[in-house]
Amino acid sequence: MAFASTKKYSMGIRDQGYVVDFRSDTITKPTDAMRKAMSEAVVGDDVFGEDPTVNELQNKVAKMMKKDAALFVPTGTMSNLIAVMGHCTGRGEEILLGDKCHIFTWEQGGMAQFAGVCPHTVKTLPDGTLDLEELESKIRPSDVHMATTKLICIENTHNATGGRVLPLEFLKKVRAIADKHNLKVHLDGARLLNAAVAMDVTPDVITQYVDSISLCFSKGLGCPVGSALIGSNDFIARALRHRKALGGGMRQCGVLAAAALVGIDQGYARLHVDHENAQKLSKGLKEMGNPVFTSIPENTQTNMVHVLIREDIPSMQAAQLLGNVADDEIATLGQSIQVKLFPETANSLRAAMNHHVTEKDIEMALKKFKFIGEKLDKNGLK
Repeated sequence: MAFASTKKYSMGIRDQGYVVDFRSDTITKPTDAMRKAMSEAVVGDDVFGEDPTVNELQNKVAKMMKKDAALFVPTGTMSNLIAVMGHCTGRGEEILLGDKCHIFTWEQGGMAQFAGVCPHTVKTLPDGTLDLEELESKIRPSDVHMATTKLICIENTHNATGGRVLPLEFLKKVRAIADKHNLKVHLDGARLLNAAVAMDVTPDVITQYVDSISLCFSKGLGCPVGSALIGSNDFIARALRHRKALGGGMRQCGVLAAAALVGIDQGYARLHVDHENAQKLSKGLKEMGNPVFTSIPENTQTNMVHVLIREDIPSMQAAQLLGNVADDEIATLGQSIQVKLFPETANSLRAAMNHHVTEKDIEMALKKFKFIGEKLDKNGLK
C-alpha cells in the first residue's frame, strides 16, 4: 500500500472551507499501512525486552546509524533528556549547546529540572551551526569553582533556523573539538532523515561524528508517537535505566513500533516530496512580490519554510488573519481558505510540510497569502 495519505486524511476541503495545516509535521494521521501494521503487530512486554516488534525496530535504526544499539522511547524530549543523563553523571556538570536549539528552548529545561545538569549556551548562527571558536572557548577548565563540561549537543536539521542542514565539515570539526577535550557529542536528530535526504547521503555519514542520536518517528515519518535513542551498548544500557526512572518503560508497545517500521520503510522514501513542496511554497512567496509576506528559497533546505513578515506586522496577528476567514474572502476568492502556521519569531511564521500536504494545498495557501498581504498593505492592522 502506498504511503501517501488517502482522502479521509486529507488536509484539504473541510466544512469550514479549504484548510491547509502547516503548523508542524507532527499533526499527521497514521497512514492505512501504519494502521494495518499496528493492528497485526506481534507484541510482548518491552520492559522485559520481550517485544519482538520493538526489538526489530531498535535493531533496524541502530544498523542505519552504524551504532551498537537503540532504545524505543515515547517522545523526542524524553530521548534527549535520557541522552544528557546517560552522558553526564549529574549535579555539577554541564553541556554546551546552541541558544536556539530545541533541547534548550522547547524542552522545559529538563536537563536542570530532572538531571541536575547545567546548560551553557553558544550563539546559534543563521545556518544552525555554532561558532567553533566560541564553542571551544566555553569548555571549562578543571577548576573547583566551575561546573565540569561533559557534553556537546547539536541539532540536525535545525528547527529554529528553518530546517537547515548542518554541513559535514562542521560536524567533523565539532567531533575534533570533543575528542581534544574528552567530551561526548549528542545529536538531536529529530529530523535527521530529512537532513540525510537533503544531502543525498545515508544517515551513518552524518552520525559517524556523534556518540548518540535521538531520532523522531512522529515528525516527517508520519507516525503517531515514538522516538529512538541510539548509541553504544554501554550507553543504551544506562539509557534503559533512565527511561524506567522517567516513566518511559512501556509494555506491549510493539503496536507503536510497528508504525515506526512503516515510517522507516515507506515514509523515509518520500521525504523528498515534503522538501519539494517546501521549495514550491518558498519560491511562490518570493515570486509573488507580496508587500507583507516573503521567503528565501535558498535557505529552504528541507521540509520547513520561514515565512518572513514585514516588520510592522506581528507574527501572532498575521497567523490569526491567515487562519481565519475574512468577511470579504469568499466574495473575493470564491471560497474561504484557512492557512494554519506556527508563529516562530516576532516577524516570521514557520510552515512545515508533511505527507498530507499536496500541490493544491500550496496553491491555495499562496492565494490566501496574497489576499491577506494585500489587505494588510492597504489597510494595516485594524
